[in-house]
Amino acid sequence: MSEITFRRLDEGFDRWDALLDLILASFAYMNGQIDPPSSALGLTPETLKLKASSEIAYVAFEGKQLAGCIFCRPETESLYVGKLAVLPTAQGKGIGKRLLDLAETTARELGLKTLRLETRIELIGNHATFAAWGFRKTAENRHAGFDRTTSIEMRKAIA
Repeated sequence: MSEITFRRLDEGFDRWDALLDLILASFAYMNGQIDPPSSALGLTPETLKLKASSEIAYVAFEGKQLAGCIFCRPETESLYVGKLAVLPTAQGKGIGKRLLDLAETTARELGLKTLRLETRIELIGNHATFAAWGFRKTAENRHAGFDRTTSIEMRKAIA
């Protein structure tokens, strides 16, 4: 089994195509299950690079293969967590939890008291996983043009 390592994305990172492939593979199970479709489907290597330049992002490697990522955006009181993705073949190894631990450390360093994320209403398994990791549902939201709840907001207090 290969060692799992983590690194913050910086200007030296040059595997944008592979990072996009990782996100799309990780989010593929949502296709046809959520409405509206995931914003991940609109990403390109260029938009990912731009996103990484304006947010705080980390990647996980299993050996030399990209295995996971997380993008974080500081807000007034929270660190927003988005695009938490783990390659399907690397799931179940604690990578997602370790990426969230990096987000918690980042939030503490920035003096922020909570992590905040949104997950689609249809993804009950995600709700349960995030709840097991200490997140609590704090709001229901809807995407523009929808008259029903399409996502829930969850927060985790940083100790």
